[in-house]
Formats: sequence, structure tokens, C-alpha cells
Amino acid sequence: MQNELNIASLQVDIIWENPQANIEKYSAMIDSISDDVDLVILPEMFATGFSMNPASCAETVEGFSISWMQEIAKEKQVAIMGTLAIKENNNFYNRLVFVHPNGETETNNKRHLFSYGGEDKVYTQGEDRIIINYKGWKINPMICYDLRFPVWTRNTNDYDVLIFMANWPKPRINAWDTLLKARAIENMCYTIGVNRVGIDGNNLEYIGHSQTIDMLGNVVSDSVENKEMIFETTLNKKELDKVRNKFRFLEDRDFFEVL
Repeated sequence: MQNELNIASLQVDIIWENPQANIEKYSAMIDSISDDVDLVILPEMFATGFSMNPASCAETVEGFSISWMQEIAKEKQVAIMGTLAIKENNNFYNRLVFVHPNGETETNNKRHLFSYGGEDKVYTQGEDRIIINYKGWKINPMICYDLRFPVWTRNTNDYDVLIFMANWPKPRINAWDTLLKARAIENMCYTIGVNRVGIDGNNLEYIGHSQTIDMLGNVVSDSVENKEMIFETTLNKKELDKVRNKFRFLEDRDFFEVL
């Protein structure tokens, strides 16, 4: 069990549907992170941007981007996570990929597809929620639009950290800020949101607001500036357990089943 977990979140201007150029950018950024970082978080669809053209830009699980993630994880001895457009069995998925320092991967497909943007027309919905165990921490990874659905993210006392990787545009950034804080408070957990900046191929503007929030809703670190940057933060398990044991809010939760 590692009491402190050091996180490096990359807030970037994703180059539209250009995995090679994006990977080069991420590699340079990761070279500058602290040696004690345990986990690197990339935004949603980090290789392409939020593209609804998976037929032209999706990769397989043996593709370029996941291979790069495995190389970085082994070389830097860090875990790295983000989401990709993945083709598998003639379906396309917006897939979370978490790579451990030894190169082993864990994956999950996005549950809530953004129908307003047509995501449900081209991608296949995920059905399962996963909890990743890493250095004694239990991590619940979520993807962008999942943020709006508290039942799907509800903490049943099975995780410590909730992470949202996103392409969340400027017009709705107030919802992003508000819901991240709400998810942290109601689930008594650290909550991390990693968003992009810049303008994508659909002419949508993104202004970041990547942030880390503690179990009481306090912003621990953020990057509200509208620019590319890395922000590092340290999560403390003893502090998390202290607050949970004092208030015990999770013990009063409702019990339910997601169908």
C-alpha cells in the first residue's frame, strides 16, 4: 500500500485525427514530468480528438497508440491512461486504456455515449464498470459524458479515486466544474478531471479547467488557464481515510442495482 499517489495530468490541444503528431507531443511533455510521478493521465480520445470518423482513424488494440503507451510505461516506470477510438469485431469503441508500469493493460468501453454529438450512431456502448487496483489505490475510470450520470459513478465503498478523461467544450464548462465537485462530495473520494484545450475539427472550442478535487469538494490543484500544460498533484490515502472515518457518509448510502 502506497500512502501517496503522484499524478501528472496532461491538458493539451489535440491535433485533429493525427495520432503520430499527438504522440510526439505527449512524449515530449512526459519527458518533463517529475521522477516520482506514479500515474500519467491523458484526455479523452487523446490520439485523434473527439472524432465521429472512426472508420478512418480508429486503431486496433495492437495499434500504434497502445504500443506507445506500453513503451512509455515500461521506460518511465509509470502507469499511463487515456481513451482511444478502437476497432474490434467490426465495432468501434471509445475505449479507456490503462497501462501498468510492466506494460499490462486494463480496458473499458465508454458507457454513456454523447447522443447530442452523434457518438451513439458510430460507437458501441460499454456495459461494465471496472475498478483498477494500482499501488494499493482503487481507481474508478470514467469518460467525459459519464460525468452527468451519478448512478453510474456511485461509490459503493469500492474506490478511492474517480477519474474523468474528457473533451468537454467551452459552452458547457460550468457544468464540468460543478459536476466534478458534486461527484467528489457525494462519493467521498478524490476526483480528477482532465480536459483538452484548443479548437477541434468540428470548430468546437475547449478551455481546459482540468482539476483535482478532494473528498470534501476542495480544489487541490487545477489548470484553469486556457493553454497546454501539465499539472501534478499528490493524493494522500491516510487523509482520505481520516475524513471518511470521521463522517461515514458512504455508510448511509442507498443500495440499488444498475440494470
